Amino acid sequence: MNERRRSLRFDKVFTVHLGTSQGVIRGIGRNISAEGMFVETAEPLPLGERVSVTLTGEDGTEITCFCEVRYQVALSYGKKDGNEGFSRGMGLKIVAYELKEDQPPTAFVARDRVLH
Repeated sequence: MNERRRSLRFDKVFTVHLGTSQGVIRGIGRNISAEGMFVETAEPLPLGERVSVTLTGEDGTEITCFCEVRYQVALSYGKKDGNEGFSRGMGLKIVAYELKEDQPPTAFVARDRVLH
């Protein structure tokens, strides 16, 4: 199977805050790369919707990117205890990054970090 991804991605789980036309919602980000990420949410947003996504580093550094919803996922799976589990989310394409005057564009990645 050929890998279609063009960017390195990190299989890391982290909390994100999504700014939508309806307000701010919390999600769980996964598989982030320079071009996109997957975000689990209670309910996926409509395809094509534009959202801001804010990630916060362990040291409190924040980065905000602007994304577009590219696809939606709803999973149903069996758990070890025999019950059924559910997960919903969406694939986001990053279209731009917010730059802050007091923070250079590389501030979030310039420091040494442990990547899992």
